[in-house]
Amino acid sequence: MPPGRKALDADEVCIALVGNPNAGKTTLFNALTGLRAKTANFPGTTIERRVGHTRLAEHRVKLLDLPGLYSLASITPEERLAREVLLGQQAQQSQPQGIILLLDATTLERNLYLASQVLELGLPTVAALNMVDLAERSSIEIDLEKLEAELGCPVVPVVARSGRGLDILRQHLERMIDPAGSSLARTSSEPFCDCSGCPYKARYDWAEEVGARCINGRTTAHGVKTDRIDAVLTHRWVGVAAFLSVMFAVFALIFWVAQYPMDWIDAGFGYVGSVVGRWVPPGDFRSLLVDGVIGGVGGVLVFLPQICILFFFLALLEDTGYLARAAFVMDRLMRRVGLPGKAFVPILSAHACAIPAIMSTRVIEDRRDRLVTILVLPLFSCSARIPVYTMITALLFPYRPVLAGLVFTGAYTLGIVAALIMALVFKRSILPGESRPLVLELPSYKLPSLRTALLMTLDRAKIFVKRAGTIILAVSILLWFLASYPRSEPPAAALALQVEAQELVSAGQSDSASALEEEAAQLTAQGRLAQSLAGRAGRAIEPILRPLGFDWQIGIGILSSFAAREVIVSTLAVVYGVGESAVEEDPTSLYDSLRASMRSDGTPVFTTATSVSLLIFYVLAMQCLSTQAVTRRETNSWKWPMFQLLYMTVLAYTVTLVVYQVLRTWTPG
Repeated sequence: MPPGRKALDADEVCIALVGNPNAGKTTLFNALTGLRAKTANFPGTTIERRVGHTRLAEHRVKLLDLPGLYSLASITPEERLAREVLLGQQAQQSQPQGIILLLDATTLERNLYLASQVLELGLPTVAALNMVDLAERSSIEIDLEKLEAELGCPVVPVVARSGRGLDILRQHLERMIDPAGSSLARTSSEPFCDCSGCPYKARYDWAEEVGARCINGRTTAHGVKTDRIDAVLTHRWVGVAAFLSVMFAVFALIFWVAQYPMDWIDAGFGYVGSVVGRWVPPGDFRSLLVDGVIGGVGGVLVFLPQICILFFFLALLEDTGYLARAAFVMDRLMRRVGLPGKAFVPILSAHACAIPAIMSTRVIEDRRDRLVTILVLPLFSCSARIPVYTMITALLFPYRPVLAGLVFTGAYTLGIVAALIMALVFKRSILPGESRPLVLELPSYKLPSLRTALLMTLDRAKIFVKRAGTIILAVSILLWFLASYPRSEPPAAALALQVEAQELVSAGQSDSASALEEEAAQLTAQGRLAQSLAGRAGRAIEPILRPLGFDWQIGIGILSSFAAREVIVSTLAVVYGVGESAVEEDPTSLYDSLRASMRSDGTPVFTTATSVSLLIFYVLAMQCLSTQAVTRRETNSWKWPMFQLLYMTVLAYTVTLVVYQVLRTWTPG
């Protein structure tokens, strides 16, 4: 038995799927496993792995999808990890007992470099020659018998997108996992080429020689039409405009189309909450279920449509081959501000939600570039900030739509400028170095696979719900507890209103009594919130917030915003005497109440200076714990989310302090 080869398990067999990026590896993986796949990080790393299961003959097969790579030279983290997995050196991951070597028929010669390294490992191997339909249309003829002889393993032509050839591939895999069929693999782990000189040159020479013997016709699928399209889509300026147009369409869909299912989800959880509220007796348990559990889960799932739309269209764009060209076009512009070209897609999606944006930074290979991008993404204004911007704009310019529009635009612009400046700062301080230039071979154009896009979307949705959702749910329950305890007696004013309401009921004036009871309930909620742990925390941080123009009530809103930024709207409605139901029925009542609110010295709370400073604070501050949780998962450390929280808090506080102190001098109120 050759070195490095293990005996095949009769019960469950692990097979690794190895191939170049853009060779159709994900499509083949989905075709073989379907919905029986799970995504997670390799132990101790942030590199993603996908594991799926299928059945071949009498065996249950675990299919391990390794990261797309060009080499096993251990230069990048992905290459080093793939080599460790294939050699059985990765912790908590057994050595694969066989390999599916995926080769792109349209760029076969390029794929042979990795193939030479994989086959030298001596593991049972079947080569899947993918996208043979595109090769045929481009007049590329591949002699399969010669290629099998050169590689020393079976070569199966397939079209993973349509399923062509998959039955034959399965038959070869069944023979491979049968101990009697192990002779299909190479019987030696001798090198394919003489590497006594330059190993890179020797392997490239071998790949070129094999290609010359096995390939007839064009060596790539890039025809005249493809070259003409690329002349436009990769043009220095036209390419940028084309990419911006494509991403604007995706961006608009994330905002507009997602709004409908978001409203349905929100309404659905509202209905569930109302049903539970009617059936469960009043008390802490009902409040926990309705406000903590149901409200917390609803607050998470309401963003699910945005995440699904984003990853669905990203999958389609990547499958067509366009996303690689977009990254190539944007690379030059983004590197001037210390960000790689591939950061542009996460930046666009961050304007919808930072969570899927941070998750999509996985397309950035360089660790430093990826970290810088993750650190600055929360500065771009997400959709959760829109209710806050709307509230403050209404306070500043309730009847001047032009000025209100300028304020809204200014908030978005401030976030973009701050993110670009901080990217430059990080690249010249804690994460020094120039962004890695983008070097890639443009894949051929092809029709996208809807099945692959849907499966990838479902996979990302499951990750979001299971991981980020559980964390947000726990935080929501914690905030409910802090805002509910310790219990306090209703204030005297509320008790007096209740007595007066009872007298009106006795006198037959039910309508007037209902208004007094609602007012008493609002005063009770106000008093309980002030005496709760959250209220005491607001009073504790008031000395820190006072230089920014904020009082303890605004402080409670800021603290509650760590669950979700838009929570400040309903929080302020309670602390300033307007119930949440009133906000839903008549939004202007909130703004009227806020404008009329006074400090203890009789001065208005929401002056122009306070309103502007609150707006700036919400543009720059990190107040989304779910984003922190995703940053933790993507960086595999609490160090970076803590740093992210610290630097954004300091930035927000400093800028807000300067703006408030200047405006309070120049503006009368």
